[in-house]
Amino acid sequence: MKNTVDSFSWNQILKANILILKIVGLWPPGDGTYGFNLYTLYKIFSMLCLELCFIGAQTVKLFFILDDLQAVTGCIFVLLMEMLGLVKSYCIIRNMGMLKQLTITLSSDLFQPKNLHQKNLIQPSLNAWKSIVSALWTLCFGWLLTWMLSPIFDKSFKQYRFPFLAWYPYNTQTSPQYELTYLHQLSGIGYISMNHLTSDTLIAALNMYIGAQFDLLSDDVRNFNDGGKISPADASGKLKSYIKHHREILKLAEDANRFYKSLIFFEFFIGGISIGLSMFQLTLVVPLSSDFYSFASYTFCISTQVFLYCWFGNEIELKSSKLPYAVFESDWTELPPEVKSLLIIFILRTQRPLKMSAYGLFFLTLETYILRTAYSYFALLRNVNSPL
Repeated sequence: MKNTVDSFSWNQILKANILILKIVGLWPPGDGTYGFNLYTLYKIFSMLCLELCFIGAQTVKLFFILDDLQAVTGCIFVLLMEMLGLVKSYCIIRNMGMLKQLTITLSSDLFQPKNLHQKNLIQPSLNAWKSIVSALWTLCFGWLLTWMLSPIFDKSFKQYRFPFLAWYPYNTQTSPQYELTYLHQLSGIGYISMNHLTSDTLIAALNMYIGAQFDLLSDDVRNFNDGGKISPADASGKLKSYIKHHREILKLAEDANRFYKSLIFFEFFIGGISIGLSMFQLTLVVPLSSDFYSFASYTFCISTQVFLYCWFGNEIELKSSKLPYAVFESDWTELPPEVKSLLIIFILRTQRPLKMSAYGLFFLTLETYILRTAYSYFALLRNVNSPL
């Protein structure tokens, strides 16, 4: 007999992610949404000071450098991703009620692993999510550190240069205005980066959870007859519960997809433009310079964000496609005709794999990721090998 297991907490896996969401103002207390309280005021203040003011200063500066192609493209592609962070914040705030409901639904008994074997079964998916998320944080932190310290690396801070081109309605060429403005830029890009990372890893976790549910359901179906040791009535009851579980997984996936479909659409749309501008910018800087490493690491950060979506979206499609085979692998040959009829109905319902998408325009699969980002790596390698 398989070992029993205590209640499994899906939210516990997201403990660090939820903590950062709370810090940036994207996780109001309790199970509700935003209300008239200090936390909402904190979020409004953070968005105004660390996002809108930071982005607005760069946008104004853009109109002063229109005659400098390199500066304009560098400013635009950074601005686009910063604006995407603002869009992500808005999407999460608007759908906060739906997001909180998804976390409550995942805590229900229906979605829990039933024994130690099933807990071990979903562990590889959890480990994959943790590994990819760690890689994304490392890449983004490396880009952020390189970009923010670039004036120190090239000693341009002596000329009061900032990491980001921006216009301010006061003199930034003196102290302490320069240091305070530098600190504001550091805080602004750090805040926006945390918005990006936490929203991306949250969506990846939702997709990982959905894929793990197909693992659990496949294991249940594969072993539901227990070698023919249970009665036909019990087999029929178990099978009906698995049909319900499958229906609830599809509902969970539909709710999750409705939560993040607009967010992913903007990610792909703006991210595609940013990667194109980044590749163009790489042709204008000296290979292996500090600016080159900044643009290159930034491009890899964007690609890794897209990889998060596509990898776990692809896992959902792959695992859902294996569900009919799990039915066939079960011990069904000695079952009575009425139970076999339920099996046929279940197989028919699971014939079409589940695919996550953004408004149905493209699916989250590895094929989409390859078509979406492969060209950036070839362009980057070509730029590295080009002569000075």
